[in-house]
Amino acid sequence: MTELILANEPLIRLGLFLGILLAMVLWEVAAPRRRREIPRLIRWSNNLGIVVVDTLLVRLTFPIVAVGLAVIAQERGWGLFNVFEAPAWIAFIVSMLALDLAIYLQHVMLHAVPALWRLHRMHHADLEFDVSTGLRFHPVEILLSMGIKLAVVAALGPPAVAVLIFEVLLNATSMFNHSNINIPPAIDRILRLIVVTPDMHRVHHSIHPSETNSNFGFNLPWWDRLLGTYRPQPREGHEAMTIGIEQFRARRDLWLDRMLIQPLIGPASGYPINRERRKGDQ
Repeated sequence: MTELILANEPLIRLGLFLGILLAMVLWEVAAPRRRREIPRLIRWSNNLGIVVVDTLLVRLTFPIVAVGLAVIAQERGWGLFNVFEAPAWIAFIVSMLALDLAIYLQHVMLHAVPALWRLHRMHHADLEFDVSTGLRFHPVEILLSMGIKLAVVAALGPPAVAVLIFEVLLNATSMFNHSNINIPPAIDRILRLIVVTPDMHRVHHSIHPSETNSNFGFNLPWWDRLLGTYRPQPREGHEAMTIGIEQFRARRDLWLDRMLIQPLIGPASGYPINRERRKGDQ
């Protein structure tokens, strides 16, 4: 069964991606959290265009992706879990946690290093917050993320099934926690104990740097709580808060060509962690 799943990895991931995307779109239409101001055609056509560019670039640049490397590592005895024997369930759980922590730390690094923030700010420059925002990442950031993920897999030697499930969950939760869906506050309080919810992650997309530099988790909310980066709510409330960053506020900046060259435009100031903040934004 495991071999069958791994052999059909691309089809499984594509099918789940399309299914979750459709489910989130329908949920956003049925129960939106915030009023939409910009036509979907403008944002969605360009945000989905980035997905196509990212996918093609990863496939051309990396002949082996994370799941494939996990299989090779197991065959050749690379990585911690292929050197030291551990029960399968322990290897699975530890691998999932370690991969998620690596993504959290990578996300913090993207906010802490000005040169990396230039890449990551394209994600934050979206002027609205919905499921398509969870797919909007600069191609160079995607390549960097894949390189880090491959390094973690090579060092850890996780079960290939754990890597596949983690990849699917990471993609699914990115679409879920960026969705413009209305979850009742009582349910949200319970959900955010085990998963990053849209209300929790929306704070991270606030125009205020002190809020942008919080709630870095994608799958699990625990790292933010444990490491002091958790902020429960935006200062202006979810309906009134301004999404995006100060540098790129024009609708023309939402176009694919502008997104691709955005790392080269303007200074990387104001938002990177531990950099000078605007007065009154502490």
